[in-house]
Amino acid sequence: MKNSINVQGIELSIISDKENDFISLTDMLKAKYGDFFISDWLRNRNTVEFLGIWEQIYNPNFNYGGFATIKSKAGLNNYKLSVKEWINQTNAIGLKAKLGRYGGTYAHKDLAFEFGMWISAEFKIYLIKEFQRLKQLESEKLNLEWNVSRILTKINYRIHTDAISKNLIPEKISNIDKNIIYSNEADILNIALFGMTAKQWKDKNSDKSGNLRDYLDVTQLVCLANIENLNALFIKEKLSQSERIIKLNELAIYQMKILTTDKNLKHLK
Repeated sequence: MKNSINVQGIELSIISDKENDFISLTDMLKAKYGDFFISDWLRNRNTVEFLGIWEQIYNPNFNYGGFATIKSKAGLNNYKLSVKEWINQTNAIGLKAKLGRYGGTYAHKDLAFEFGMWISAEFKIYLIKEFQRLKQLESEKLNLEWNVSRILTKINYRIHTDAISKNLIPEKISNIDKNIIYSNEADILNIALFGMTAKQWKDKNSDKSGNLRDYLDVTQLVCLANIENLNALFIKEKLSQSERIIKLNELAIYQMKILTTDKNLKHLK
C-alpha cells in the first residue's frame, strides 16, 4: 500500500506492508540544502553502527560477517557504500532500493527518523509529527469501517430474525423455545462461515470477553451480513435447514475467496 505525508512542503512517499512502514529517503533529500547523498549518510561510522544494531534486533537473517567487514571500513575517506551493497552484504531488511513507479530508496520508519536528523533537527520533529498524524487517521478510518460493518451486520440480523419469526416459529410458543430457535439459526450462519457454533468458539476461547462476532475482521463481517440476508430469503422460500446450511457454506466459501483478495478491503484487516 502506498501513502504520503507532507513535511515542511516536501511530499514524502510511504510504502507499507501488513506490519511495517517505509518512508522515501529519496524524497527526504529534497529538503536538504547543498549536495548530500544517501551514500554520504551510509558511509558514516555512527550510521553503520545504528543500522547494524537495528538489524540485529529485528532481522533474524542478518549477516554479521558482512556487517563486520563494512563496519571496519566505515568512516574511511576512500570508502563508499551504496544501499544495494549494504543490503547484499548484510541481508538487511531496514532499507529498500525500489525501481519503477515508486522507485527510490526507502527506509523503515525507525531508520527514516534517524535519517531525518541529517536533514535537520526541525525536519525530524515535523517528520515524526506528520507520520503520527497519518497513523492516527488510518486508525480512525479502520475503526469507522469496522463499526459500520458491525452495525450493518446487526441490521441484517434483524431482517434475519424477522424471517425466522414469521416462518419458523409456531404459534403460542414459549419465549424460551423462541430463543432456542433464534440461537439455532444464528449457529447455522456461524457453522457456514466459521465451521463452529458460538458455544464451540467460546469453549476454545474462554480467556476472551464478548462473543465470536466481536473478533471478526471487515471481510468476515461483510460476508456474514451477506449470508444473513440470503438465509432470510431461503427461509421465506421454505428451504429445509439442511439445504440452507449447505448453500450458505458454499456461498460463504465463494464470497470469502473474493473478499480476501479485494484490494479495497485487504488493507483493513
